[in-house]
Parts: sequence; structure tokens; C-alpha cells
Amino acid sequence: GYAWCCTVLSVFGIVILCAIAGFFLSGSEAFLGSTMDPPAGQPVAANLFGGAIIYAVFLAFCGCQIVMHRTHASIEL
Repeated sequence: GYAWCCTVLSVFGIVILCAIAGFFLSGSEAFLGSTMDPPAGQPVAANLFGGAIIYAVFLAFCGCQIVMHRTHASIEL
């Protein structure tokens, strides 16, 4: 139940945050607003990658819960 939901949301969060961080790193005009401004996308991308790491921790934790539930299906909480 909840572990699967956490896993799916974590994967989605990782993919989306990494994609947006990639746009900021590449200097995409749509994300930075202008190509004439100094490059301010790298600090934003670093924060987005930090958020993706937090989602990866949740993914690992929820993935472990799924594995434990499959191997010890007789235990109910």
C-alpha cells in the first residue's frame, strides 16, 4: 500500500527534479528568463539535485519496506 505509493512518487520526483536541474545547468532561456543575465542556474540546479537526493533516500527506504513485506508476508503491522 503506502510503500508502493512512496516508491512511485519518489521515482517521479527524482525524474522531474533531475530534468529541471538539467535545464538550469544547460542555461535554458525558458528557465532562466534571459540569455543575457549572468548564469545563475548552477546554484538552482544544485538545490534541485539536493532535493532529488532526498527523494532517493525515500526511494531506498520505501524499496526496503517493499522487499521486507515480500519476504516476510506473514507479518502484518
